[in-house]
Amino acid sequence: MGKVTGFKEYARELPSKRSPEERINDYKEFVSLYPDNKLNEQSARCMNCGVPFCHNGCPLGNIIPEFNDAVYKENWEEAYRILSSTNNFPEFTGRICPAPCESACVLGINKPAVAIEEIEKHIIEIAFSKGFVTSKAPLIRSGKTVAVVGSGPAGLAAAVQLNKAGHLVTVFERDEKAGGLVRFGIPDFKLEKWVVERRVQLMEEDGIIFKYGIEVGKDLSADELLKSFDAVVLAGGSTIPRNLPAPGRELKGVYYAMEFLKQQNKRVSGIPFTEEEILATDKDVIVIGGGDTGSDCVGTSNRHKARSITQFELMPMPPKDRTEGMPWPTYPMLLKTTSSHEEGCERAWAVNTKEFVGDADGNLTGVKVVDVEWETDVFGRPVKFKEVEGSERILPAQRVFLAMGFLHPQKQGLLEQLGVELDERGNVKAKEGLYKTSVDKVFAAGDMRRGQSLVVWAISEGREAARRVDLFLTGTTALESKDAESMYAF
Repeated sequence: MGKVTGFKEYARELPSKRSPEERINDYKEFVSLYPDNKLNEQSARCMNCGVPFCHNGCPLGNIIPEFNDAVYKENWEEAYRILSSTNNFPEFTGRICPAPCESACVLGINKPAVAIEEIEKHIIEIAFSKGFVTSKAPLIRSGKTVAVVGSGPAGLAAAVQLNKAGHLVTVFERDEKAGGLVRFGIPDFKLEKWVVERRVQLMEEDGIIFKYGIEVGKDLSADELLKSFDAVVLAGGSTIPRNLPAPGRELKGVYYAMEFLKQQNKRVSGIPFTEEEILATDKDVIVIGGGDTGSDCVGTSNRHKARSITQFELMPMPPKDRTEGMPWPTYPMLLKTTSSHEEGCERAWAVNTKEFVGDADGNLTGVKVVDVEWETDVFGRPVKFKEVEGSERILPAQRVFLAMGFLHPQKQGLLEQLGVELDERGNVKAKEGLYKTSVDKVFAAGDMRRGQSLVVWAISEGREAARRVDLFLTGTTALESKDAESMYAF
């Protein structure tokens, strides 16, 4: 424990940010780093609890009290060693993770939680600046080959771990660059793409091979894949978006959120695209969906200089504080105001979309909506709704972005050719902890297996699946596991 009385002496403070008026003029990250004294104070707030619930809150099992102690003592190499022992990409999670560890922080019972996410980002950036993060190609190769399909966080984590075990790893990615949604879905103002490319370059130096512009199941058949590799890890993500099939859905101006965000990320990176250009400039924008993807559409629309931006959600407004149905240390579904909302946005809850309205030329002009009232269960959770009589109205809109999440992975192509068994939600069926599919030597991890989830869960699944692949290929494994007991359950 860095300082016994630290949690009593120091309040939670987050780094300063550039003003909304300034930052909406570019796509750069806008959160500053702590000065040295503030980083020291924030790490001192960690109480090194007898039972550190932050471990349980983190899907990776990050060893949080220990790296906080090392930060307090300014032992940066030790802090990096501890953090990187469980997390392959703290530069990602330190920027875009919703920090379930902080929701489970014991200090958070009656005080603001320790700023774990920010401390994590500082550790890895200091480690890079001091030269601690270097290429570590394995000295001995196993002779076994593994194909990883998909280069999102799950695929990248699996590739790193399998390469560490000495296997020859090839990552297949249908896009132009590696990273999946971290590369093409998360806007640059939240995570600049040099951060991803810096990590991919290290992976290439370690001996991992990346093949871009190859869609397995289309450009390379599943049979060819199985014949060419000793094991395959499916990490293609959950890519089929949830649609809103209301009348007028076909109007020009209604897009999936990822169509909008991916195109803008390519525009920022100078990557050409052939699709119709989607701009929000001087438009009335409506974002349907209240999650982080919807927030990203808000932030991007602000940078496009939209005339107005409205974000609404079918569900009722979440509470600001925990309720009986959200006991500590579970992750609470609370009202979240993001940096994009700070930049300008009207928000509404309990609104149902009835129809997309257009002109004679097929262009979107508005959205017909109605307010709804929700019935709740004994825990205050919404269960069903009814429309509020007389609340129907048309909101002006020339751009609508559907940000209602993803249903399941793409089945056409690779999954159909492999013939893998799917679960009732349409995800690849592979038991958690084993990650093996119904097809011999084929494993699955991340959103493709568990459904739409968090980047930290994707990294965790990639690591755990890699461990199972290593065990499959060699009969033993020395790869780390978040489950300490399973490290010896060969």
